[in-house]
Amino acid sequence: MSTVRFDTKIAVLLRDDLLTWQRLNVTAFLVSGLAGTRPHLLGEPYADADGTAYLPMFGQPVLVFAGDAALLTAAHERALSRDVPMTIFTEELFRTGHDEANREAVAAVKRDDLNLVGIGLHAPKNAVDKILKGASLHR
Repeated sequence: MSTVRFDTKIAVLLRDDLLTWQRLNVTAFLVSGLAGTRPHLLGEPYADADGTAYLPMFGQPVLVFAGDAALLTAAHERALSRDVPMTIFTEELFRTGHDEANREAVAAVKRDDLNLVGIGLHAPKNAVDKILKGASLHR
């Protein structure tokens, strides 16, 4: 199998103090926004040897990074300054139960006061690398 090089990067940055279930939940929500707004990132549907059909997934890897709250805030600011669209997840969303309540919780807080626990983005590799400067790959 050959290695494919991508010009873009799909990345998630998580606050490093989240519980395991929170990391998984936040990652799932963040990448759903990327898939929903960038259908070109999805590969072809899957099928097993018996012909059972499965839904498509991203056609390139999703890299998950971690950093503290200050790094998350800085990355958010860098993405905004570069006009890189992103998904966000705030701490308040752990206490909501549906999409409308999620949007209301975010809308109630000014941008500079968002209590971010995660961001997701897709952009050219060099832009993502600059936005996530200081973050480490999640372990």
